[in-house]
Amino acid sequence: MAAEASFDGWTRTALAAGARRLELQQGEADRLFPGGPVQVLTHLSQRADFRTVEDMEKEGVGALKIRDRIKGAVRIRLERHAGEREAVRRALALLSLPFNAGVALKLLYKTVDAMWYAAGDTSTDFNFYTKRATLAGVYSSTLLYWLNDRSTGAEATWAFLDRRIDDVMKIEKLKSQVRSWTEGQPKSASRK
Repeated sequence: MAAEASFDGWTRTALAAGARRLELQQGEADRLFPGGPVQVLTHLSQRADFRTVEDMEKEGVGALKIRDRIKGAVRIRLERHAGEREAVRRALALLSLPFNAGVALKLLYKTVDAMWYAAGDTSTDFNFYTKRATLAGVYSSTLLYWLNDRSTGAEATWAFLDRRIDDVMKIEKLKSQVRSWTEGQPKSASRK
């Protein structure tokens, strides 16, 4: 269906065309994916998450700095597992519809969670959530940039990704400085 979606969008028409391409019996695609195109997108996204994690593990990202692990995760996802740009563009259009917002958020969360898992994140405190929220912004903006990037080897996208990660690192450095300033301050009488 993903190949057909580049032309027909993520529609039941594309689902039926994909089924004909695979020579499935009439109605088989609807039986396999009763939720239609959105269910197919969910399946493909989960498969891409799994393959991204597999590829990260194969490449031994655990030996890299955390920023390089995350950069590698985003790059692997886009280079190897995002799919054809036009199909991705049309998938985002479908997922951006108000009645698909919940599915879109769930898929984005699962993607960034898989990336952090493969990067070796073991946090269970508030950092667990802030890391995923931050990566969701970095991944989403990089994905949108990638969709329109016509540079050789998507070099403009990778430069964009580097800048986003640098921005996040600046924020983390500032947070660390603020914490160090406030830790040395005497507690006020009202806080005793």
